Amino acid sequence: MPRAVRLLIVARAVNRLGAFSLSFLAVLTTTNFGASASVAGYISAAFGLATIPSRLVGGRLADRIGPRRTIMIGLTGCAVAQLGLASASGLVSAACFAVLLGLVYEIYEPPSQAMIADVVAPSEHVRAYSLLNAALAVAGMGAGLLAAGLGRWDLRWLFVVDALTCLFCALAVRLVLPADQPAATMETGQPGAAAPWRDRSLLVMLAAGTLFAAIYLQIMTMLPLSLELRGMQPADAGLLFTTSALTITAGQPLLRLRRLADLSAPAALAGGYLLLALGLAGYALAHNLVTHISATIVWSVGDLLLLGRAYAFVASLAPAGGKGRYLAVYGTSWGIGGIIAPLAGTQLLERAGPTGLWCAMSLACLILAAAQPAWILTSNNSRAHDETPAHDQAAPSATN
Repeated sequence: MPRAVRLLIVARAVNRLGAFSLSFLAVLTTTNFGASASVAGYISAAFGLATIPSRLVGGRLADRIGPRRTIMIGLTGCAVAQLGLASASGLVSAACFAVLLGLVYEIYEPPSQAMIADVVAPSEHVRAYSLLNAALAVAGMGAGLLAAGLGRWDLRWLFVVDALTCLFCALAVRLVLPADQPAATMETGQPGAAAPWRDRSLLVMLAAGTLFAAIYLQIMTMLPLSLELRGMQPADAGLLFTTSALTITAGQPLLRLRRLADLSAPAALAGGYLLLALGLAGYALAHNLVTHISATIVWSVGDLLLLGRAYAFVASLAPAGGKGRYLAVYGTSWGIGGIIAPLAGTQLLERAGPTGLWCAMSLACLILAAAQPAWILTSNNSRAHDETPAHDQAAPSATN
């Protein structure tokens, strides 16, 4: 990997090491400010809703002023909002800072992804995005340990430490990443150059990404409740999440094997979704910790195949100078999924139990395994067809 990518991954991992405060946002509003559980839920939902325009702003800024400046703006904004939450004197001010945090929280995501796409060869995009996600997963394990220690003192300290890691990461980005280059001039004739929302291929990827995000966030949010309903300890979900992170991290060298590296995007996506479906079907049948761990390893291997594939494809769709906006639009799938997942998950658990929930998620993965690779093949064939006439027309003019 180029030096800029390695440094960016390290800086983001340090930032992720401190990014544990949001899990305690609802607890902070109830214990420190006396809010009811429903009010705390509304505040958390308002934060999640605010992250959607946050990504779009990040993508536009990345293409206008450059990724390094945009990353610094986003991280500094997060630090200000988190320090505001830590020092808030009442529920209203805490809610305002929570919404502010949502509005800046995702700004640095699109420029980070766009910078990787710009400096890494297209053939290495998948591996670069996978390394970024693996580094964030490893840092997430350390974040849980820090949260367990600091949370025993005062929940406000979680937000203070998170703010400090944001500032440290912003400083590292300023000192070690290359300066922003002037924005590339986009060809007005390119489809979607000025309006990614009009690019049909991108919108289909957004729909598929939203369904995937809803499935993935079900695992993150509903697994503890599922374990509890089966008479197990909800805290065992932490062990399962650690198992997943270790599987994804240990599997990174496999992505360099020729057989896996040469897989086309449709083949890798189909295989990844099938393994994800198999693992979640395992959750539907599992009734003890050992079988849950086995199912976690299976879907995590599927996740390893999926990591980076969709982002690499979206980056290939973007016109010159438009990667930030394209990746930002695709990234809103996580904000939309974050709204859908808790609503759908709680309803499924209540009406169908853990078995019904995980069977439904497994079925959704099978739908993605069939639909998304087929669409990518169609999109690739359509783009190849569009480029052929231009090439054929160029030859006669050269001979004349």
